[in-house]
Amino acid sequence: MDKKVIIIPTYNEKENIERIIRKVFSLEGGYHILVIDDGSPDGTAAIVKGLMTEFSDRLFLLERAGKQGLGTAYLTGFRWALDHGYDYVFEMDADFSHNPDDLQRLYEACAVGGADLAIGSRYCDGVSVVNWPIGRIIMSYYASVYVRKVLGMKVYDCTAGFKCYSARVLRAINLDDVRMHGYGFQIEMKYTAYRLGFKIAEVPIIFVNRKEGTSKMSSGIFGEAFWGVIKLRFRTIQPLK
Repeated sequence: MDKKVIIIPTYNEKENIERIIRKVFSLEGGYHILVIDDGSPDGTAAIVKGLMTEFSDRLFLLERAGKQGLGTAYLTGFRWALDHGYDYVFEMDADFSHNPDDLQRLYEACAVGGADLAIGSRYCDGVSVVNWPIGRIIMSYYASVYVRKVLGMKVYDCTAGFKCYSARVLRAINLDDVRMHGYGFQIEMKYTAYRLGFKIAEVPIIFVNRKEGTSKMSSGIFGEAFWGVIKLRFRTIQPLK
């Protein structure tokens, strides 16, 4: 059986973390979870540690000092996953905005369908977002339109954060050269995989806005993405030797 790990970055997710872990472990497929916690003052890491006694062979935790950004959390997780021999590496939020039941569909898009990167897409089959303010839907949707126009990448949901990577993609990308660490990180990783010639598939999902906890989005994150996309267009991307 393929080794599969889901990376879940956390900051103040005490309302969600135990429920998401138990839900994932209730699924078939033998998924492992790596939680990367950025010093959550609400005790998120302590909850994970308590669960590690119950799921000692499937649940792992890396603790970092303070908020260091979504992108750096995932990069840390990617390196850990490669070092531990995983075949498929997933990104997923802790807050149930991504439905864990869709994990198998992302996996099958890669393992059966031949994709190297599978994206849980909100926009490849219309707009599939629940409980977001209309202004945020418009901003998110047209952000992906902007990225497609600037980068020429045929992906409808360029900012999606629900993904399955084949390990060969992560091994080919120079993770030390990834420059955007906020909202733009998701764009940069997709574009790098695209430029390196990997096959990308979009799997339609329904994205549901979080019910518990607080969103981590900010205007600064959007600004990094806007200017970062323009810089990406003119960068030379080489596979890791």
